[in-house]
Amino acid sequence: MTEGSRTWAVPGGRVPERSTGAEPENTSYDMLCLLNTGREDASISIWLYYEDKLPVGPYPIEVKAERVRHVRLNDLIDPEAMPLGTEYGILVRSSVPIAVQYWRQDTSRGKAIATAMAMPLD
Repeated sequence: MTEGSRTWAVPGGRVPERSTGAEPENTSYDMLCLLNTGREDASISIWLYYEDKLPVGPYPIEVKAERVRHVRLNDLIDPEAMPLGTEYGILVRSSVPIAVQYWRQDTSRGKAIATAMAMPLD
């Protein structure tokens, strides 16, 4: 049995424009943790939604069968680099059911870490 959903959403994200502390371990970032417990590789597309422009994507990602992959959203550059300091939402679509967790490291005023499960939409 494969656990998870094929479509996930994270309504709120924002990577601070600045970071404090030694690089790279103290760089501020938002990240998706993608877990594929199935026996098939997952072809995943990530879409970023903004307040004042059309969605940007797909950002294609692959997660091998029975593996996990961590993707820093501010490292995505194709089709367009994600602007820092801008509110956005995330839509994740997968060819097979997966689990998705959202992770944020904010070092703009010290070091804060927050995590949350994404919302399954199917």
